[in-house]
Amino acid sequence: MTTIVDKIAGIEAEMARTQRNKATSAHLGLLKARLAKLRRELITPKGGGGGAGEGFDVAKTGDARIGFVGFPSVGKSTLLSNLAGVYSEVAAYEFTTLTTVPGVIKYKGAKVQLLDLPGIIEGAKDGKGRGRQVIAVARTCSLIFIILDVLKPLVHKRLIEHELEGFGIRLNKKPPNIYFKKKDKGGINLNVMTVQSELDLELVRTILSEYKLHNADITLREDSTSEDLIDVVEGNRIYVPCIYILNKIDQISIEELDIIYKIPHTVPISAHHKWNFDDLLEKMWEYLNLCRIYTKPKGQLPDYNAPVVLQNEKKTIEDFCNQLHRNLMKEFKYALVWGSSVKHNPQKVGKEHELEDEDVVQVVKK
Repeated sequence: MTTIVDKIAGIEAEMARTQRNKATSAHLGLLKARLAKLRRELITPKGGGGGAGEGFDVAKTGDARIGFVGFPSVGKSTLLSNLAGVYSEVAAYEFTTLTTVPGVIKYKGAKVQLLDLPGIIEGAKDGKGRGRQVIAVARTCSLIFIILDVLKPLVHKRLIEHELEGFGIRLNKKPPNIYFKKKDKGGINLNVMTVQSELDLELVRTILSEYKLHNADITLREDSTSEDLIDVVEGNRIYVPCIYILNKIDQISIEELDIIYKIPHTVPISAHHKWNFDDLLEKMWEYLNLCRIYTKPKGQLPDYNAPVVLQNEKKTIEDFCNQLHRNLMKEFKYALVWGSSVKHNPQKVGKEHELEDEDVVQVVKK
């Protein structure tokens, strides 16, 4: 019996054999769509189930969650325990036999959960049970740290990226700017607003036919590839910021270190010697893009010790109120805001007002 993994290997081999040119683009598009569907089946088997629950349910705590990915012996555990040891406010939790959360570190007033993600590399792509659950947890992370050995970074980097990409995790990318709408009749309408795109009507029809879609409106608002279109059709991609941590810098020269510093999204460190942790935490803070809001009870000073931390795409007054208490919006009248999001201090605002980092808010009830 041919397994899904065998089918994936077969398609990958055929893609590797096929020359890339205009004549083969439709065939390659079809293969890429088939590959995407098979990979989806690996993550979510047809019987449903197979989610994060089977023995790998890590309770989400804190304001953000960072997943650590890396091959064995790159210094992942040392980094985890040293970071947690230095900045942790809670002891290590044992959640399951599969993983350890070394703790929640506190940084700039926010609590950040650190998660070791074993098994993403060992066996996830083969659909082994554990890999699947680890992937489900990886998809809930606000940021991913990929830990690489500074002496052999590129091979590992490519392998890990390939693994995560295969499971619908897109690192340091924005969703493709493609409008896609299914309809009942009228065929495939393609609107191209860009200068050049590898996608033409024939290729789009070929890819959509693999999904049994024969009526849809598509607008390409930027140069797009067949992979971009497949991502939009699949609709289950996760776009996550990622920092590449190059460990063991105590083993290289200063000249080599200068070169490494120029690579995008990269922080060189020595986990063992605790070198450059400050740089790493600063970059972590920048990539998490969190927004700290201080509460101010009427007639009292703001509470600067316990900010309400909002994810940056959810930072309106309404989001703030919902995080404080789920019934607060029912009694909400207006809010007073001090800080960089308002023109004068305090300013009276409604629930749609967008907050900035370190604003102070007083909610006035009906």
